[in-house]
Amino acid sequence: MRNIQTQFRTQFVLRLMMNITASFLVYLKQIDKTSSAMQRKLHGAMKNHELIQMLELEKSLIYFSTSLKSNDVTMNKILRGRVVKLYEEDQDLLEDVLIELKQAQEMASIYSGILSGVVEAFGSVISNNLNIVMWRLTIVTIILAIPTMVYSFYGMNTLDLPFAEHTWFPSVLSLVLTALVAFILLKYKKK
Repeated sequence: MRNIQTQFRTQFVLRLMMNITASFLVYLKQIDKTSSAMQRKLHGAMKNHELIQMLELEKSLIYFSTSLKSNDVTMNKILRGRVVKLYEEDQDLLEDVLIELKQAQEMASIYSGILSGVVEAFGSVISNNLNIVMWRLTIVTIILAIPTMVYSFYGMNTLDLPFAEHTWFPSVLSLVLTALVAFILLKYKKK
């Protein structure tokens, strides 16, 4: 801090609080830029690593909010004049510090809310993508199970099945049933 005179204690404390609050604002803007960059990465990646980084940013914002609330309590005590004696010329500086502090608190709150919503939305997108993959795997499993069942039935010599004497029949039956089930499942998915 330049041009500060430490013999004026009140002014020194207020300028110190102003610099601390300004530093919070700078770091909050950096967190917002990092958050925006992470959101752009998340659009393409959809991996856990990016979500974990977003959660770390959210945790940092919570720490910032807590610190800013503590600073607000301190400034309100100063405002009441109980901790540090206030002079008239320091009143404007005190009001500026309080305004900056409120702005920093609001920014931290807004960024935290946005980040929380983004993390929740991307978590939902990842969950939805997982559901789509599971649906596809289920379709493949069901389709592959049909030929196995047909050949299993026709492979047992204990049952008297129709067309058992024709070796081509289980293959044709498997193909027809597989195509039918695939058609039904894909038609059901489009609804």
